[in-house]
Amino acid sequence: MRWLAQTYAVTLVNLRSVPQRLASSLVAVAGFAGVVAVFVAVLSIAEGFRRVMETGAAPDNAIVLRAGIDTEMSSTLTLADTKLIKDAPGILRENGRPRASAELFVVVDVPKRSTGTDANVPLRAVEPAAFAIRPELEIVAGRPFRPGQNEVIAGRAAAREFAGLEVGNRLRWGEREWEVVGIFAARDSVYESEIWGDVRVVGPAFRRGTSFQSVYAKLESPAAFADFKDALTADPRLEVAVMREADFFAGQSKVLRQLIEILGNTIAFLMALGATFGALNTMYSAVAVRASEIATLRALGFEASAVVVSVMAEALVLALAGGVAGGSLAWLVADGYQTATMNWQSFSQVAFTLTVTPRLLGAGISYALAMGFLGGIFPAVHAARMPVATALRRF
Repeated sequence: MRWLAQTYAVTLVNLRSVPQRLASSLVAVAGFAGVVAVFVAVLSIAEGFRRVMETGAAPDNAIVLRAGIDTEMSSTLTLADTKLIKDAPGILRENGRPRASAELFVVVDVPKRSTGTDANVPLRAVEPAAFAIRPELEIVAGRPFRPGQNEVIAGRAAAREFAGLEVGNRLRWGEREWEVVGIFAARDSVYESEIWGDVRVVGPAFRRGTSFQSVYAKLESPAAFADFKDALTADPRLEVAVMREADFFAGQSKVLRQLIEILGNTIAFLMALGATFGALNTMYSAVAVRASEIATLRALGFEASAVVVSVMAEALVLALAGGVAGGSLAWLVADGYQTATMNWQSFSQVAFTLTVTPRLLGAGISYALAMGFLGGIFPAVHAARMPVATALRRF
């Protein structure tokens, strides 16, 4: 109890004296805030990209690609393959028809609104069942494309980020001219970054003949996935990889997320070195200013560990203030910011929104507290070991 009382008293006096060192304290807080703001803002890119890739993936949806392939761009399936896949057990059927869609995935050049430079935007060619597989998709402007016509609909995010995708516009891709007849939303999922058209029209326009790249299927239930996968992988006529839709899109975001996380952590680490040295300087200055006070307390019988805790408390309070300020700044500036970037696994643009989550804010504040600990521990130990007689003779 005596030690706790001493620690509380010394810590309280220490914190109350912070305004006397306001300038140096604000420098330390600003250093912590800058590191946390950059750390959280950069990682919000990875979080936003992950969220858009995984949102809307239903647990009872499956995707089938060529074996050994992990992206739709590189996969190839024949018409015969798609028929065998649609006949597999586990697929939901309505009136004897499988709820499955053989699809093509190509990229087309569309200029970015922000820069005017061409970007690779995914054009997905689908069968009518595609809309039943993804019931979250809804037309928010215009109308759906008509089967057999040179018509496309654009995702809401794609229409926002890329020029020329307004309803009524005509664009030339492949060997045909296409009219944008509608805009669709899909609960902020990756599909909103795409353009959709009829596979029977898109395939010949891009000289794909009767080949496809993937088959999306709605299963009878999530539990039916195992039977569906086993039937396809055991069929000697097929060489396919079968994945849940959620697992597939999680894998599609992996490379970019890892790259951003490495970049964000590297930048934050380099900035943290400067912030930590700034905190060291601030706390050493605080100890120097309070040297006679600390010596007096020691002479009165206050334990060294109480002094250590009091100095550490000040460093951690400054770090906490900087962490909260930096996290708040990142949230105000980055959260909700809309942009688009290249998905390096499909070589196509994905539009998404930067997302600052509570987990990121917590990680940023923890990062600040770690810097505060490192910036305070050495000055704290120095203060505790300071010879009482030497400190008193300075003043």
